[in-house]
Amino acid sequence: MDLEKMPSDSPASPSQEMPPADVFLDARGLNCPLPVLKARKKLLGMRAGEILEVAATDPVAAIDMPHFCAESGHEFLGKRQDGPVTYFRIARGAVRQTEDEGKEEKA
Repeated sequence: MDLEKMPSDSPASPSQEMPPADVFLDARGLNCPLPVLKARKKLLGMRAGEILEVAATDPVAAIDMPHFCAESGHEFLGKRQDGPVTYFRIARGAVRQTEDEGKEEKA
């Protein structure tokens, strides 16, 4: 499902709804790069396939979240707008941390 194409003022039909998020992150009021950094930290504590929903008010997050997912091996499921808040859905990818640098690496 592509949440980005859903108008924010029209309710989703049951067939369009995504499964509920396993974890919610409230990043409202935080500016770049904090929404992505906090999402990264939350995702590190999640299992592969679990879904994170991030609420953010920073307009730059609309660019940063998909880029972060592409670079770190997570699946960007989409976004929806509700007034000033954008909600992002991310599925935790199968990534592991390298021991030497603490960086995420695609498994």
